[in-house]
Amino acid sequence: MTDQVEATIATEASAEGVLLTDIAAKKVRDLLDQEGRDDLQLRVSVQPGGCSGLRYQLFFDERNLDGDTVRDFDGVSVVIDRMSTPYLYGATIDFVDTIEKQGFTIDNPSATGSCACGDSFH
Repeated sequence: MTDQVEATIATEASAEGVLLTDIAAKKVRDLLDQEGRDDLQLRVSVQPGGCSGLRYQLFFDERNLDGDTVRDFDGVSVVIDRMSTPYLYGATIDFVDTIEKQGFTIDNPSATGSCACGDSFH
């Protein structure tokens, strides 16, 4: 089974929220190991910005705020704030490492469009 098919199956199984693929979860664990911290979570948020109006932010955070949604993916906690939750409904977070691109990607069915540079969405 390919990674794309596995991500599709997992997305269908977790349509109520965001999905972190196994590849992305492994990359997050590797980064946390490099930091030497086991108290951090991956926070995903949507903020105003970019030429299309909204921008994703992914960062490590030790806090839990009122209204946060926390989901565990094979030992990796993903935290989404209350305001970002509707924008990320059904989104899949993956990690790619190719000759053309390296980094986390977000496939978001709620995004109706994006800017030409791909940095922001609406």
